[in-house]
Amino acid sequence: MSFIDVNGVSKSFRAAGRPRHVLRDVSLSVDRGEFVSILGAMGSGKSTLLGLLAGLEAPDQGTIAIDGMPVRGILGNAAVVFQNYSLLPWLTALENVRLAVGAAFPSWSRAEQRAKARRTLETVGLSNAMHKRPVQLSGGMRQRVAIARAFATEPELLFLDEPFGALDAMTRETLQQELASLCSGAERPVTTVMITNNVEEALLLSDRVVPIVAGPPASLGTPIPVTLPRPRTSAQLGHDELATEVRAHVVAMLTASLGRPRRAIAQADGPLDVPVAGGWS
Repeated sequence: MSFIDVNGVSKSFRAAGRPRHVLRDVSLSVDRGEFVSILGAMGSGKSTLLGLLAGLEAPDQGTIAIDGMPVRGILGNAAVVFQNYSLLPWLTALENVRLAVGAAFPSWSRAEQRAKARRTLETVGLSNAMHKRPVQLSGGMRQRVAIARAFATEPELLFLDEPFGALDAMTRETLQQELASLCSGAERPVTTVMITNNVEEALLLSDRVVPIVAGPPASLGTPIPVTLPRPRTSAQLGHDELATEVRAHVVAMLTASLGRPRRAIAQADGPLDVPVAGGWS
């Protein structure tokens, strides 16, 4: 049995007095320690799916189980990183992380919690900024705090909601590399599900990419394995033949699901006349 099992999940919301069907008959399996990216256009239902997996929402139909147990509410062994940082503005970076550590390890003394928070902030390169409040930090530094807060709780599961979407290209690539190192470098690999609209980001980080087929209601396409060796860099992906083949496959599925012409993707080694480097907005 997979670590995460999603079977026949559907979800709708009410808008203007009518049901708005967002997801239909979604099934997904994720193995323990795997990094899976859900890739698709903005507004396609990716965030809704992540909220269901994390226990923030309940499905209308279908089942979600993690480690054999049904998901009913927010999971104690999971952490979520959002695009908008979600930091408490009146606390320093250190106290934002310490607060999460305290919730995860309530039996620890305050000094032990602060020490754990300090070590994790140092890991993401914030040794000189841990006593600053969020308003004093750049967007990239705030997201480092959010990532540190997630990993300081030593989660088994990590859910990422487009965590780098609001960052500039250089900051994004740096944080992507730090995230990859944290996910694979722990004593046990962290099972990770990330939603993104960026093809290159999915290729850089993932073991598998799962395209979301545009709706409404949306469904999931066939998972695409990314068997490229690690560690990976964006520069390597730009010249790797296997990366080109995987990229072409991913883009073909996405363009087909969006009803766009599948031009320039018939040959894996040909140019891609589709927006693969940026987001699908």
